[in-house]
Parts: sequence; structure tokens; C-alpha cells
Amino acid sequence: MKIYHNPRCSKSRQGLQILKDAQVEFEIVDYLKNPPSEEEIKEILNKLKIPPLALVRKSEQIWKDEFKHKSMSDQDIIKAMHNHPKLIERPIVVKGNMAVIGRPPENIKQLI
Repeated sequence: MKIYHNPRCSKSRQGLQILKDAQVEFEIVDYLKNPPSEEEIKEILNKLKIPPLALVRKSEQIWKDEFKHKSMSDQDIIKAMHNHPKLIERPIVVKGNMAVIGRPPENIKQLI
């Protein structure tokens, strides 16, 4: 199991606590310090079964300033998330070929 985690995000911290409480083995990826590659983002999207735009935090200022009004392909959106990992919704928990977005954090229990 792997959690893409932002320690400054309360939902991400709650998701991390759910995994700790469940006493399952997992890896923590601080994706702001270690952004996922474009290929890794594609894999996550496939596991989530969502299009790239659904993984974007549209309330982030960088999205509003640089991307909101642009016509972007899925690949453009993936590149934007890689270059600006703050745009990636959080937390994301991956287990095998499945993944969930921990919003609400209780979604994570689906993978435990």
C-alpha cells in the first residue's frame, strides 16, 4: 500500500491515521517533495478510473492563474500535475491495481 501524502493537509493526515490505526503496511510518499512522474500519474489515474482533470485541485491559485482558461489535453494536465504537484488531489492511497482519493478520508477504508 502507498499513500501520496501532504503533511500540511488535514484530510491527508486523517487518511494517514486511518492506515496507522488499521495496522497495515504502507509507504508514505510526500509527493510535494518527490513528485510522481508523468507515467506514475497515468498509472494512478488508471487505478482511480478517472480522467486527469478529476484529479486536479481546481481551487489552487496556480490552476486559476495558469491553466483554468486554457484548452488542455489530458497529457497537458498530467504534465501540469507533475510540474506543480500541489495541483494533485490528496491524499491518494494505492493498493495493487486499485486506488482511492481520501476525500472523505473514510474512502481509504475501501482498500483495507
